[in-house]
Amino acid sequence: MSVIDEIAAERKRQIEKEGYDFAHDDEHSEGEIALAACCYAAPAPIFTKDDRANAFILSDPWPWDIRFDKRPYDGNVVRQPGKAQRRNLLVKAAALIVAEIERLDRADKQRTAA
Repeated sequence: MSVIDEIAAERKRQIEKEGYDFAHDDEHSEGEIALAACCYAAPAPIFTKDDRANAFILSDPWPWDIRFDKRPYDGNVVRQPGKAQRRNLLVKAAALIVAEIERLDRADKQRTAA
């Protein structure tokens, strides 16, 4: 199976097994799907910095509840995945990017039709 076939199969799995169909994806119009793809594709955990008076807070930018996150955790901290797991996360990220592109295309068609 080619990498493109793997990505297509993952996207199909997301729709059929997870229920993340077009209607579901269309509910996430604030970039959440792309942000999740970024989290999966990052070679190491990524964090956002929130400056506070005399301190700052680092938080993981994962856009949804942690139960939907497939990255490896050690306690409540994202850890570096192994090689096979990293590849799997990249396939998931690519499928999420496809989902976001499809969502944008549908939104453009709706705006054009209106």
